[in-house]
Amino acid sequence: MRDLAAPLKLALTLWMAAAAAIHLYFGGFGFPEPITMRGFHLLVFVPPLFLLYPARASSPRARPSLLDWLWAVAAAAPHAWVMANWAAVSDRMEYVDPFTPTMVVLAVLAIVTLLEATRRAVEVGLAWMIIASLAYMQWGHWLPGVLNTRAFTPAEILEASWLVPTAGGVYGPLTGIVATTIAVFIIFGSFMQGSGTGRLFSNLGAAVAGRYTGGPAKVAVITSGLFGTMSGSSVSNVITTGAMTIPLMQRIGYRPAVAGGIESAASVGGALMPPVMGAAAFVMAEITGIPYGQIVVAAAIGAVLYYFAILVAVHVEAKKAGMAPMAAADIPPWREVLQDAHLVIPIGVLVWLMMARWSGNFAAFCATLTMIGIAFLRARTRMSWRAVLDSLANAGLTMAPLAVSIAGAGIVVSALTATGMVVALGGIIKDIAAGSFPLLLILLAVTVLVLGMGLPTTPSYIIAAAIGVPQILELGGRALGMTPAELLLPAHLFIFYFAVLADASPPVAAAAFAAAAIARASPLVTSIHATRLGIAGFTVGFAFLYDPGIMLRGGLGGILLATGIQVVALTAICAAYAGFLLRPMGPAARLALAAAGLLAAFWHGVPDLLRFAVAAGSLLAFAGLPMLAARRG
Repeated sequence: MRDLAAPLKLALTLWMAAAAAIHLYFGGFGFPEPITMRGFHLLVFVPPLFLLYPARASSPRARPSLLDWLWAVAAAAPHAWVMANWAAVSDRMEYVDPFTPTMVVLAVLAIVTLLEATRRAVEVGLAWMIIASLAYMQWGHWLPGVLNTRAFTPAEILEASWLVPTAGGVYGPLTGIVATTIAVFIIFGSFMQGSGTGRLFSNLGAAVAGRYTGGPAKVAVITSGLFGTMSGSSVSNVITTGAMTIPLMQRIGYRPAVAGGIESAASVGGALMPPVMGAAAFVMAEITGIPYGQIVVAAAIGAVLYYFAILVAVHVEAKKAGMAPMAAADIPPWREVLQDAHLVIPIGVLVWLMMARWSGNFAAFCATLTMIGIAFLRARTRMSWRAVLDSLANAGLTMAPLAVSIAGAGIVVSALTATGMVVALGGIIKDIAAGSFPLLLILLAVTVLVLGMGLPTTPSYIIAAAIGVPQILELGGRALGMTPAELLLPAHLFIFYFAVLADASPPVAAAAFAAAAIARASPLVTSIHATRLGIAGFTVGFAFLYDPGIMLRGGLGGILLATGIQVVALTAICAAYAGFLLRPMGPAARLALAAAGLLAAFWHGVPDLLRFAVAAGSLLAFAGLPMLAARRG
């Protein structure tokens, strides 16, 4: 991003702050017509990206060029036209009313500027995927077999990609959910950071875990998880918390790649942690029609297990290496932590309103105002007018890239739907699976991880869910004996988890690469460590479908057993990888313990009690028998 000169920087700061403030106002007092809101959202957030992000590495860094200004004007034109003609756009019959020459020109402008903004500010891979989707609509009728589709006219392609607000495209429902609920939650997260809640999380992590073995690593895990609930971006989470935690971990003995892997695995998991869970969870609520509060409850145990596994991994590795806790001088006293404790109240307000089934945007609106008010209770957290302005501007800067990435994902989804490619790709995966539900899940998991190489989490989840969820509902219903309604949420959570994990999985892992830059380590090695530290994401993803207790479904016994299986399995896997369980372990013991943990986690064809007994018995054997032998000796 450019470091702009003062006059333009101030103007864009005020622009972004005003745009965020208007979104916040709408979240509390009601939104305008959907097409108007979506047009306004893209109008205020797409054009500034051309001023903030240079076109090339050689472009000016302190000012936008004349071409950048022309790009910004071109990007504003189609969205301004939609806002000015919102009634006609809302009333027109899609694919029936004529798509006029004016609409053709504006659609081309909207798509081309969206592609360029995506290339600059988000991911080149997403831009190429959008281009491939448009090319498939144009020339897919030439392809043979299952890839063949009907011929589309250029006007039909442009209309489907731009002006079909009920189905997809730039103005589709995905843009709608970002312009409403997700935008207000991003503002709430920005005010959490501006009020000092980040300091509370950092101090709390240090006070809770700093005095134990491998303290800095445990602080990184706890702090990153807490930060992740409000940042919405694994990469920004790594940059924010990793600048402090990675050097601390290296200082006490962690190798650079391991320190970066710990930070990236913990940062990625922030999107899994209630009560916010990142943008994709709100999209999930929109796609499935399941209340967001219900999604949060179902995902709670899985998120805790994810961080439990990382804590176990860093603990056994620290024990094995004999690492020291944090220095006493670096651990904040509890009285300092408690000085910021009042900042938890707005989070409680948010959770209470969500559980009471208020809309997400209204809950976030109330929580944001509560945050501003509560912060005034103490001088150290009191927000000045400049802090409020910066929080609004930072929220706008976060929303702008998200706006174009979601609009681009809308084009891809529209193309997949219009051409029937969703059915075709689903059919290909289904044919390869050949009726095997476990193989189907493995293929879908790999598909999502591959998509995540070039796409941010939310677009990756959206596209993969369109392809994979229908297959899970069809084949899983027979394999698991569950109705489509019962399988809907587990299927989406399965796809969601792997979309999140893609940010830390090799060969292309955005969060791991950011951590590697801070640690000055190999990005590939860092991403490998991040993947093995995030092993719980893989086991929990499958558990959503096979172990309903993990989603708080069923009786208390089933919930405890499903959770217990994951606890003992993850402990066994992490200890086996580190080669330490109360004492160092030899190769044979490590292999046996790893096999027991993996069988307990993934061997869903046997009774749950047997899975638990395999992992728990192995842990007791490898931990207790050497101690007993030593005592007898």
